[in-house]
Amino acid sequence: MKEMDFEMRRKQLVEHLKISGAVKSRAVENAFAKVKRELFVPEAYSAYAYADDALPTQLGQTISQPSTIAVMLELLQAGGGMKILEVGSGSGYVLALLSGIVGENGKVVGVEFLHELAEKSRESLANENIENVKVFEGDGGKGVESEAPFDRILVSAACPFVPKPLFDQLKEGGRIVAPVGDKHTQMLQVMKKIKGKVFKEEYMEGYFVFVPLRGEHGWK
Repeated sequence: MKEMDFEMRRKQLVEHLKISGAVKSRAVENAFAKVKRELFVPEAYSAYAYADDALPTQLGQTISQPSTIAVMLELLQAGGGMKILEVGSGSGYVLALLSGIVGENGKVVGVEFLHELAEKSRESLANENIENVKVFEGDGGKGVESEAPFDRILVSAACPFVPKPLFDQLKEGGRIVAPVGDKHTQMLQVMKKIKGKVFKEEYMEGYFVFVPLRGEHGWK
């Protein structure tokens, strides 16, 4: 498929996300308009890169549905100059979106459990000359202590609860967005840190299905 066709489909996806209400802010809209999703999915699925669908990546993992990502990014309320952690950063697509939102004065940190996905994401980000993102390998539920604290934390894997190390690595006034529930269905939870205490809200407009969080704070 030609680059021009991808560009047209990318614009169509952005319009769909706006009309559906998944995208509300200019920052999230601009991020989706700029990032080439076809570069973050396996070549065999590139023709479907701008369908509003989850797609397979590697080793049984998926790249999330764009409308789901949009809802999470709107709930996250990230902004320019922030430092953001994504747990379960997968193919790197959401890292690229966050990179555009925080801008050159911000920083995005990804942590991915699977070596192959972490390597692939580094390659894809480097090919797009995205320099304000760093990808670590390891147990995402433990966060990345060496890069803490974070203004925002996005968990892109289903968890039975938000791991305490993530809350500990969150700045005062920061927020975490995570899909919380059982292995089969989850609701998006927003956790805020106010005077060192946890305040939780739930996104009540739907249920979601994410791949499970791996590691100590996920399911065995």
